[in-house]
Amino acid sequence: MAQAAFHPDKVASSAEHVDVLIVGAGISGVGSAYHLQHQSPGKSFVILDSLEGPGGTWLTHRYPGIRSDSDLYTFGYRFKPWTGAPIATANEILTYMNEVIEENDLGPHIRYRHKVLTAIWSSEAARWRIEAERTDTGERVEFTAGFLWMCQGYYRHEAGHTPTWPGMERFKGRIVHPQTWPEDLDYSGKRVLIIGSGATAATLAPAMAPDCAHITLLQRSPTYFVPGRNANELAEQLNALEVDEAWVHEIVRRKILHDQAIFTQRAREEPEAVKSELLAGVSAFVGPQVTAAHFTPHYRPWRQRIAFVPDGDLFQSVLKGQMSVVTDEIESFTETGVQLKSGHSIPADIVITATGFDIAALGDIAFNVDGRAVDFADTVTYRGMMFTGLPNLVWVFGYFRASWTLRVDLLGDFVCRLLRHMDDLGANKVEVALPPGLKDMPLSSWIDPEDFNPGYLLRALPILPKRGDRPEWRHTQDYWAERKALPAIDLDGPEFVYGGLGLNRRSPKREVEAA
Repeated sequence: MAQAAFHPDKVASSAEHVDVLIVGAGISGVGSAYHLQHQSPGKSFVILDSLEGPGGTWLTHRYPGIRSDSDLYTFGYRFKPWTGAPIATANEILTYMNEVIEENDLGPHIRYRHKVLTAIWSSEAARWRIEAERTDTGERVEFTAGFLWMCQGYYRHEAGHTPTWPGMERFKGRIVHPQTWPEDLDYSGKRVLIIGSGATAATLAPAMAPDCAHITLLQRSPTYFVPGRNANELAEQLNALEVDEAWVHEIVRRKILHDQAIFTQRAREEPEAVKSELLAGVSAFVGPQVTAAHFTPHYRPWRQRIAFVPDGDLFQSVLKGQMSVVTDEIESFTETGVQLKSGHSIPADIVITATGFDIAALGDIAFNVDGRAVDFADTVTYRGMMFTGLPNLVWVFGYFRASWTLRVDLLGDFVCRLLRHMDDLGANKVEVALPPGLKDMPLSSWIDPEDFNPGYLLRALPILPKRGDRPEWRHTQDYWAERKALPAIDLDGPEFVYGGLGLNRRSPKREVEAA
């Protein structure tokens, strides 16, 4: 149901107004707040987050062994040197983020336990009205903001994705999803079945294996893994030479990004060679027969994320006999486990569904623009960050083939430049629109399924914005191109439409055009 139009005279007097409202105090929100504070120091801002503290994903997920699947030299911020091991635990990442908050005095700007429910734009007032619920008291509170910076992530935090299999109600044990890990789960001495083949399953299995009677990892299809030492040789050499930690961070970061760019290009141009190299790394641990049976995916590398396995711990669990891998499909659950389509059965006391998550379009918040409810599937994205028909809003949506946080830094620069440009123009509104020559541009789904096709993304395509056939009207997922393209965006280009009663100044380019 469409919400009523926003009228400034009807806003509760208790509503707090800020220039910029950031939704989410996770890795994206904290990084964005840093850039806003340092690049646009005159802007007032507030951060709203539904959790009890900062961290987002790293606070929500509390399953055993939770760790990053990207190196922290690139997953960490460019402005905050990382000094630990490349693959970090959730606690190490939370410590890192809390240091950023403390060192930059961001804490006073954050409102925890504030779940955003609605965001209503008024062109008359040129601002957003945001309604949030205090999760600790149930109280409804309102904010108004000139600009919305959406940093809430891209999946539903409340629950993960668990498929429905026949007979699940008959199972006498516990069925658990890692995203909502119960604190009272005792798996000591138990037979545990983990369903899934991605980074979460690869993290859980070796972390739980020493305490379980046995773990069975059941996968419908294999995933590519990269086993390796959880250390960076270049960083070790530079640290041994007592190079300043900020230099170490930047040099190692650039080297990793250089190597990743080459790897990504090779995965497209010579996929069979890259596949052979990846499988050889796994085979070095478990041998060619096990690799062929259970660790050889049926798709080319990088059509789904490639999980790094620090020190090969997943494969070490297989070699120690603590874990078995089964590649099959579930026919049904039974009272004591699962029946497979092959006719075999797997007994289990606990079943863990490491089967992914569900994407949410901008946090499932009810958006409304001038009395019209927004369906994001009807919008067209500009570079995966802005959307037609949504003024004064940017969504931080990171990379699948590179660290998410790389785009946090890039978009931090862009948003602050955009805000400064609006000030130079005297504008209080900006939105993107298809120029007249592109009105009939072919549109398609958010991401090309032929290029990248994990299940969570395919399930979400009907609710996500559309993309065009031009690089600027899609999320290219190409960090190496965007690091040059985003800073070069012409903010006076025809796709940017500015407005507002304060539009009484012009950029130099517009002065020339007007003349």
